[in-house]
Amino acid sequence: MQPLASFDLTLPAPAENLACDEALLEEAEARSGGALLRFWESTNHFVVLGYANRVAAEVNLASCRALGVPVLRRCSGGGTVLQGPGCLNYSLILPIDESGPLASITGANRFIMERHRDALATLLGQQVTVEGHTDLALGGRKFSGNAQRRRRTQLLFHGSFLLAGFDIALVEKLLLPPPREPDYRRHRTHTEFLTRLDATPQALIAALNKAWSAFPATAQVPRATITRLVAEKYSRDDWNLKW
Repeated sequence: MQPLASFDLTLPAPAENLACDEALLEEAEARSGGALLRFWESTNHFVVLGYANRVAAEVNLASCRALGVPVLRRCSGGGTVLQGPGCLNYSLILPIDESGPLASITGANRFIMERHRDALATLLGQQVTVEGHTDLALGGRKFSGNAQRRRRTQLLFHGSFLLAGFDIALVEKLLLPPPREPDYRRHRTHTEFLTRLDATPQALIAALNKAWSAFPATAQVPRATITRLVAEKYSRDDWNLKW
């Protein structure tokens, strides 16, 4: 695995942060760019659907509108989540080596999740488990969800970590019980199922940078591509609310 350039970049608008992940993937695919690791944390709450998720089945849209919480859709799969303060996000852009662990969806899930599990166990000094396909949990309670989007030569693997200050009670108000759930959830409510990490964002970023042998870098942000994707997709109801 080649060294990763790591940077911390939170853009002002929710739509821009989602578009940034896809823009970084597009640029890497077009230019065979180097591996990247981006961190970001929104100061505003917003709901994010996985690419194929249905709004009516996953989101309490009336509550979102009453509280002024936008509902957006990302380009990757996975479940519906609440973003906001206390939710630290990472985005990996990695080249796909057809003979390596990233060659398949399953292989990439295993390779990345096991690396993150080991990094978090070392940081926290306690057992961390990989649950479902791409969750990380402490004592059977989820603190990290993850998903991927693949192109021909590059993949985007991104996820979030719930830290102190994240409003789990707000998740209960805005998200419906998921129509599909991993066995380990056991029909628990969001409040019963989710937990927060006792770690600072800085400590978590340092742990992940170490796990990936990442070096600090100045972000070459594809702003024109971000602007285009926001206009074409992430600011539009026919993308965000299409199902």
